[in-house]
Amino acid sequence: MDCIFCKIIKGDIPSARVYEDENMIIIKDIAPQAKYHYLAIPKKHFADVTEMTADDAVLVGNMLRKIGELAPSLGLDGGFRLVSNKGADAMQSVPHLHIHILGGEKMSDKMC
Repeated sequence: MDCIFCKIIKGDIPSARVYEDENMIIIKDIAPQAKYHYLAIPKKHFADVTEMTADDAVLVGNMLRKIGELAPSLGLDGGFRLVSNKGADAMQSVPHLHIHILGGEKMSDKMC
C-alpha cells in the first residue's frame, strides 16, 4: 500500500506527533489553515466515512471523544472545528480517513 498516512503511522515518514494511542495518532498539519491545525488519523486504513464498518464507526466515535479530552492541551480552549473531506469534490487529498482539527483563533463562517 502506498498510503502516506499509513507510512506516517508506521514511522517511515517523520511527522510532528502530538498524540498517539493504540488506535490513532494526531499530528500537526504541514499546511496549516488556522493557528492550530492538526490531523487525527486512525491507524486502521479506510478511505473515508463511506467505507466505515460498524466497528470503524465506534473507532471514529472514540477518536472524537479523545479530541474533546485533548482540546485544552492542544490550545483549543476557545473552540475548534472538525472537518473530514470525502472525495475529489471535497478536496480529499489522501484516501485515508482523517479529521482536520482547526482552532486557536476565530474561524470564518464560510465553512460551516
